[in-house]
Amino acid sequence: MLIKVCGMREPENVQQVAALAPDFLGFIFYQGSKRFAGAAADLHFVQELPATTKKVGVFVNEQTNTIKSLITELQLNLVQLHGNETPAQCAELQQAGVEVVKAFSVDENSKFEVLDLYEKSCDYFLFDTKGTQYGGNGITFDWRMLEHYHLNKPYFLSGGLNLENISHIKDISKKPFALDVNSGFELQPGLKDVEKLRQLFKEFKN
Repeated sequence: MLIKVCGMREPENVQQVAALAPDFLGFIFYQGSKRFAGAAADLHFVQELPATTKKVGVFVNEQTNTIKSLITELQLNLVQLHGNETPAQCAELQQAGVEVVKAFSVDENSKFEVLDLYEKSCDYFLFDTKGTQYGGNGITFDWRMLEHYHLNKPYFLSGGLNLENISHIKDISKKPFALDVNSGFELQPGLKDVEKLRQLFKEFKN
């Protein structure tokens, strides 16, 4: 199972986490987030990350041209879309040469059929907990809801993952392609707890 560490920001902390060899590192470009990564000029070090770690830009209802500019400036490998982006916008970003992750907020009333519209225009789905924020709410949803996921497209599992609940992922019948961790492995917003992440990697990557 692959691991994405999201909400990265501080240069030294990014290097420490990168040394653990995550499969993906996520940088949030939504100004409403407590983990807003800042302008591209502040993140020049992102270009120097190992090629084995894919760089993910996280966006919410952003203009396509703005996303494309950041793809070029930071050499992003994936874009993760957390807002009301259309299938057409997803497809246009795919054509820009990146993989597209479309996020879907889940609660007990969610209907996975809405994903059918995006099946051909994204590379992955991401399932997060429906809450007051677009992401980073720090709470889990009922993973039994994933039994209703009917497509074969791989998905990232997000939403309040931590060392206490992550062992229960083995009980999910349709396993995630990757785990997306954030607030459950932080010292404060945007600053990751490297020791907690090391424990996670020991359990899932060794």
